[in-house]
Amino acid sequence: MIRVGVIGAIGSGKSFISKLFKSPVFNADREVNMLYKNSFECYRKLNKKLPKFVKSFPVSKSQLIKAINHDKKNLKKISSVVHPLVRKKMKIFINKNKKSKIIILDIPLLIENKLYNKRDILIFVKTNQRKVIERLKKRKNYNKKILFKLKMNQTKQLKKRKLANYIVDNNFSPNIMRKKINFLKNKILNERNSS
Repeated sequence: MIRVGVIGAIGSGKSFISKLFKSPVFNADREVNMLYKNSFECYRKLNKKLPKFVKSFPVSKSQLIKAINHDKKNLKKISSVVHPLVRKKMKIFINKNKKSKIIILDIPLLIENKLYNKRDILIFVKTNQRKVIERLKKRKNYNKKILFKLKMNQTKQLKKRKLANYIVDNNFSPNIMRKKINFLKNKILNERNSS
């Protein structure tokens, strides 16, 4: 089984690229949303750390945003609860898909949380800033502060780019991207099989 990590800036189109591989995808953002909606364990732990903000189950994002806006340190508290639970889910996903040729890890903090290993293939998704802003504006929870954080985050993106085995330019039509990813998938399979 080949593990492919899809990395890049927020709004670069990582989830779109991940889907184009037509392989099992572990989408960390989706898993986090599921935890907020369905995991009483997640609620209980967040309620214990942030009783003023997380008061009801299911956990709503607005409660968490209020907690973070109140004190930036609360983001660490939220992460300390959520990340271990997502890690557990990732292990289950990997075991479940052991027989797949390729699995895709669509995890925004793959590098920061050291969730990748040396044999993983990393693909950096590159998108021009205008497209990123267009995409972010379409999101339900669009926030101008995110754009500022984006700019602050650019150096981290350069580091990620250096770690990547491949860079995918996501500035083309979905049709062209489909062909590009199909070509890349076959290339990865051939290279790994011949080594």
